[in-house]
Amino acid sequence: MQTLFHDHHGADPRLLLLSAEEQSMRLSRVRAALDGKADAVLLRDNANIYYVCGRVFSGYVYIPAVEDAQPIYFVRRPNHLAGEQVDLIRKPEEIPAILARRGLKAPGCIALELGALSFDAATRLMKVFGDAEVVDATPVMRCARAVKTPYEIEKLKASGRKQTLIYERIPKLYREGMTDVELQIEIERALRLEGCLGQFRVAGDEMELFMGNVLTGDNADNPSPYDFAMGGAGLDPSIPVGANGSMIRPHKPVMVDVNGNFTGYMTDMTRCYSDGEPEELTRKANECSRRICRELAQLGRPGAEAKALYKRAVEIAEEEGFGPNFMGYRSHAGFVGHGVGIEVNELPVIAPRSRDVLEAGNVIALEPKFVLPGIGAVGIENTYVVRADGPMECITLAREEITDLD
Repeated sequence: MQTLFHDHHGADPRLLLLSAEEQSMRLSRVRAALDGKADAVLLRDNANIYYVCGRVFSGYVYIPAVEDAQPIYFVRRPNHLAGEQVDLIRKPEEIPAILARRGLKAPGCIALELGALSFDAATRLMKVFGDAEVVDATPVMRCARAVKTPYEIEKLKASGRKQTLIYERIPKLYREGMTDVELQIEIERALRLEGCLGQFRVAGDEMELFMGNVLTGDNADNPSPYDFAMGGAGLDPSIPVGANGSMIRPHKPVMVDVNGNFTGYMTDMTRCYSDGEPEELTRKANECSRRICRELAQLGRPGAEAKALYKRAVEIAEEEGFGPNFMGYRSHAGFVGHGVGIEVNELPVIAPRSRDVLEAGNVIALEPKFVLPGIGAVGIENTYVVRADGPMECITLAREEITDLD
């Protein structure tokens, strides 16, 4: 089996683009999360295939639950991929015969990504495996991916450095008289020129966003149907979130929360800007957000309960007089942080009823934000790595104070 890392240029025929050691760590996490509930896992979701292979392809990855057993890769497209464990197929109905030919016993219980598959796809795969019992692989993979390997953390740190670089350039992208959409377009252009992949993978049902969210003025209080911290009306009812063409007004905050995917692993960062000195209430809300991030970073150690971090965030917001504005005004988001990695909204979730307990290697975006009627959205967001000892490490390092666009 090929184990070299991917050369990003050209049509590389190697299916596996992770080192043997790296893939072994990831497969061990999948099997630990499976915890004997099934004889094998079958993956089709792009994010999960990328996690175990280092590339995306159309097809399936079959992972036996037995430790040290090699995965089988059933590839539909692209058909140039090769490797000892690779089988080219046209349809999933070919899988059982190939497993038998490879000397693998048919699974008595198979884990399928029921949370990501369509009804038709899930039903078809159930028929492929005949009388096998079926369990859901979605929570298994979410659990496995929640703790990052050192290699994944380096990928995230690389994205964080690039994202920070662009955020520091934002004041130079602004021109007086711009709308939120015009500024967002310039930020997106700068991101892409710096190597941003553009793809914004979001875990969860019915979640859509194009490269990020820029909010200014009263648009910040427009509720969105999506489970994001901030809303916005957007430009069209077909994707009702984010910038809506509002003019950027002097002294009013401009909240920027845009794409940090430069490596296949996404950092999440929000900063506020203002054309001229912001109002005192705006500045105080931003400082409250920074305080929440600092305190939660100190509390965010292995063994900490996610719900306890959320509770402390609410307490600080109320102490500072921003309780009614916390995570929205007309509509409130029900969390203050979430895991990030291959997707946004991974585990753990920092929410009031979360059962998650922090582990070393978790990577978490904390985003304590406020909506101030008549002013706009205010607050910061940082991405942190939970360390084995000590407070969480921040890997998004742009200036946290409200930055002048002049």
